[in-house]
Amino acid sequence: MNERESMPYDVVIVGAGPAGLAAAIRLKQQAAAAGSDLSVCILEKGSEVGAHILSGAVIDPRALDELLPDWRDDCPLAQCPVTENHHWVLSKTGKAAMPEFLTPPYLHNKGTYTGSLGNLCRWLAGKAEELGVEIFPGFAAAEILYHDDGSVKGVATGDMGVARDGTHKPDYAPGLELHAKYTFFGEGVRGHLSKQLQRQFNLCENAQPQVYGIGIKELWDIDPAKHVPGRVIHTQGWPLTEGTNGGSFLYHQADGQVALGFVVWLNYTNPWLSPFHEMQRWKTHPEIAKILEGGKRVSYGARAISDGGWQSVPKLVMPGAALIGDTAGFLNVPRIKGTHTAMKSGMMAAEAAFAAIQADRASDELTAYPEAYATSWVEKELRGVRNVVPLVKKFGDTWGTAVAGVAMWMEHLGLRWPFTMKHHPDHESLHRADQSKPIDYPKPDGVLTFDKLSSVFISNTNHAEDQPVHLTLKDPDIPIGYNLPVYAEPAQRYCPAGVYEVVGEGADLRFQINAQNCVHCKTCDIKDPTQNINWVVPEGGGGPNYPNM
Repeated sequence: MNERESMPYDVVIVGAGPAGLAAAIRLKQQAAAAGSDLSVCILEKGSEVGAHILSGAVIDPRALDELLPDWRDDCPLAQCPVTENHHWVLSKTGKAAMPEFLTPPYLHNKGTYTGSLGNLCRWLAGKAEELGVEIFPGFAAAEILYHDDGSVKGVATGDMGVARDGTHKPDYAPGLELHAKYTFFGEGVRGHLSKQLQRQFNLCENAQPQVYGIGIKELWDIDPAKHVPGRVIHTQGWPLTEGTNGGSFLYHQADGQVALGFVVWLNYTNPWLSPFHEMQRWKTHPEIAKILEGGKRVSYGARAISDGGWQSVPKLVMPGAALIGDTAGFLNVPRIKGTHTAMKSGMMAAEAAFAAIQADRASDELTAYPEAYATSWVEKELRGVRNVVPLVKKFGDTWGTAVAGVAMWMEHLGLRWPFTMKHHPDHESLHRADQSKPIDYPKPDGVLTFDKLSSVFISNTNHAEDQPVHLTLKDPDIPIGYNLPVYAEPAQRYCPAGVYEVVGEGADLRFQINAQNCVHCKTCDIKDPTQNINWVVPEGGGGPNYPNM
């Protein structure tokens, strides 16, 4: 039997997203300033840094300014400052522009930048490596390691070269153990290991349930005559009907490209709804279609979004470990921004860990991190908008947006609401299929609208075909025996990548999982009404390979 090798580090970070990279850079900066040495490594499941990163993105540079004040000198994000900010409420054929003066100043996008978050992460990775951070792309953290006292000891990467039936292929290699004084989990939304930690250490005991949206994004090259660098457009309304929440974005970025995306909150009730097809339908709106006319779609992707905000942030630390970034849910939903808060969370965790290591501590709780969060601008920013999502869900897009606007203005002016509204888990919201209205989505034209499989193709998604299926079922009988008769098996529609199908006829119906299509969005893990699907990490390097997303 092959024994796993182990490597010791001061800090191990799971995930080379903005939070993990910011944490690594801050650790090395502090070590350099103190004249000490600190070993830091990052594990990234994508084939390269940025391969699994997807965001709109309009980025508030506040955390970047704190971390790397000279970032504008050579960072690709600096190419495209936001110059215009528009918010449209769409009907089926028209639009109404919302005056900017009606919204609090922090929604105006002044001083922000639009561009590829993946490219920002690639740039941050270069800065981290210059400081001596070791980054291992293509290695998925698959297991949490514990000391005898129950504290987190580190993580182990997944074995490579395991066949679907569990046997070892000729290129089999056992995983590697990485031991650390402290381990940071920055896996992004609904992290596989973070879910285990939350259960193990009861981290969500005093938090509301996390709630989510699914964001579906495309990148287009458009007619140069229609391109206005820095123009930012958000929409709400059509094609979503009342009772389904969400919205869209269209950002004019550098190099003649627009990033466009559609977000559906996963509390929707109609099991016939397909977020992917809602996005395709949205592009046919006259105001959107005329921007894209003559253009070409060049990339596609999807990912879940943590919408719970302030009241859903779990306990951030446990013995030997901390949660950072989207894993902990620091997105500011009304601002549609989370990069700056994710980065700042990583920086606060890094400062707490560095102080602990300097004091010869290890594997204890980094209480200085949640204490720093409690007095930080991140906490203040999230607390001020904590009731926005629940208000929109309770009163609907029209009236809920109006009441949420009043709430945001009051909080902005220092008139804090005396209560915090609750969340309800997204998997509990579906109605029965026979009590819901089927939705007739138009066929794709291959020019403006597309099908799922051609979309997955341009996401460059790839998994080794002969490997264990990473979309696991707790009970294989539930999809056909329960979900199909009650909910018309909604996995066929909520998955944006064609992973799940019901095939066959009559008594031969079966639930087929096309795991090779998976873009790692985690929607199935969230929305399955029986919580029967458990997303686990596939072999390292698998999944999408997003360029410029």
